[in-house]
Amino acid sequence: MTSPSAPDREAACLLSLEGALAIGGLPDLGECPAAVLGGALEALVKRHGPAAAPLLRAIADQARAKDIRKTARLAIYRLGQAGFAVPPSPGRSPIGPVIKLEAERPVRAWLSGIDGTGSRAVWILFEGGVGGGHALCSLILNDEAGVLESAGGAITRKRLEAELRALREHQKLPWVETDPPRACALVGDALDLHARAGTEPPGEFSRWRRLFAGRTADAAGTAENPPPTEVDSHLLDRSAELLELPELLGWFVDPGSIHEEALALLQARESRLLVSDQVKAEREAAIVDAVIDKLFTSEARPRWSRRLREMGFIFRATGRDEPARLAECAADALLDQARAARAIPLVRGLVLRGLDMGGEVALGRVKLAEVSRAPVRSPRP
Repeated sequence: MTSPSAPDREAACLLSLEGALAIGGLPDLGECPAAVLGGALEALVKRHGPAAAPLLRAIADQARAKDIRKTARLAIYRLGQAGFAVPPSPGRSPIGPVIKLEAERPVRAWLSGIDGTGSRAVWILFEGGVGGGHALCSLILNDEAGVLESAGGAITRKRLEAELRALREHQKLPWVETDPPRACALVGDALDLHARAGTEPPGEFSRWRRLFAGRTADAAGTAENPPPTEVDSHLLDRSAELLELPELLGWFVDPGSIHEEALALLQARESRLLVSDQVKAEREAAIVDAVIDKLFTSEARPRWSRRLREMGFIFRATGRDEPARLAECAADALLDQARAARAIPLVRGLVLRGLDMGGEVALGRVKLAEVSRAPVRSPRP
């Protein structure tokens, strides 16, 4: 049997270190040579920054092998040279739990609007930890796939303000500050999505995961989708107006899932048969109705409802009450399963736009990848 290569052994060692960091324990490094541990610790520090310091200190003080303790002390020295505070040694003690971080708590948070794929950016600033500094957790969340991207680390106030200014200048979607518990609840809900789907967030998220344990929308005191209220029929009739807003120009159903229907609509519109406008309109309406029945199922409607309700929150946070009312009204209508999705103007608009995009794909004018509404690695406008 072939022995594991050095990179494989280093990856296994890193996995053990990250597991210990997540649970606040001391890893078993008995089979890990010092040279392999050195590379794994270097990768750990790059990925987790100052959050890795307590584990380094525990290994340096409590590991049985002298060369392992020496390797950990070297990693501590390098972390200190990089400007990060490292907890002092508490003195020799029997092997036991790792020194825990000071309680880290979220102190500020920001949200972007939601793009046409159901993705949004979330920033959460944590205070505490090693040295009592700040760490910024930067995420891309998707309402179907969970956590798509994860990044961040220690950050100074000056750097944070610079990053926020850059966002305000270049972010295509609205960007608002929100209560930290609300942002943390969104992350908790994304983790619930992973649990239900049997998937895992990106590996980079492991350093943050413990900070979101038990945080969901319900835990934050807000229902994931509140009970529907009485729908204002006048507002609902105007709901398709939302699709003309810059923030919702990318909102439509996924053209890749309605290829046949898009072709049928294209053929109906370009048919040379001499039929009345009424017949053509009825044919188009039938195609739209079929797509609505296919995509706006009882399982999908709550997701679209919440997407709209979140945009309502964004609109209100940016001083636009009328779009917020339209979005909230459409969200309530979607939650009312007794109401036919076909009768919601916004839904028809989403489907018609998706069919039009599918027609453009069929004609070769755009590539499917350019208009796909499947979750992607970063939010689209």
